[in-house]
Amino acid sequence: MNLTAAAVGEIVWVLGIVAWCIIRYPFERRAKRVPVVSNRRSGSEVLGLAAALGGLAIVPGFYVATGIPEAADYIPRLWVILIGGILFWAAMWVFRRTHKELGRNWSITLEIRQQHELICAGPYSLVRHPMYTSFLLMGLSQAFLLPNWVAGMAGLIGFAVLFFLRVNKEERMMLEVFGPRYRAYMAKTKRIIPYLY
Repeated sequence: MNLTAAAVGEIVWVLGIVAWCIIRYPFERRAKRVPVVSNRRSGSEVLGLAAALGGLAIVPGFYVATGIPEAADYIPRLWVILIGGILFWAAMWVFRRTHKELGRNWSITLEIRQQHELICAGPYSLVRHPMYTSFLLMGLSQAFLLPNWVAGMAGLIGFAVLFFLRVNKEERMMLEVFGPRYRAYMAKTKRIIPYLY
């Protein structure tokens, strides 16, 4: 079987999405058992989540399944696909570590759960929002793995919409709940890129 670089990239992307689902599933099930004390869902959050889902799963999934839009394809290079695979592995590593550290505090939306704790260990010792870091890495890896300007870039666009619609609200919520402790945590960590931003 002679695989092209494009086919390798698509296979790695599909395997990455499968890994994403496998990692998230048990945490999603466990989270449903922990009562929610405060819910900050809003229309802009739903829009952000839809953009992330569309950009990181639906648009690239449609491209992998159909090859559409073919006009946006470009010639892939194996070394570019390799970088994409490494980035996707890094994204899944951060994604899993983030879920593990959050444990019962995890939620897909802006919620405070019963006995919610401020997590500052693991990836949270470097950045305040490592889940967004994993989405950024996923978006970057998608741009390397899928040699198509639309499908490849859709992940970064979806991530950006989610991040900019939600991160400020999330930080306000954490300040309301944890006050000076969260402010002190903010002073010693960056948002999503260690030492930079």
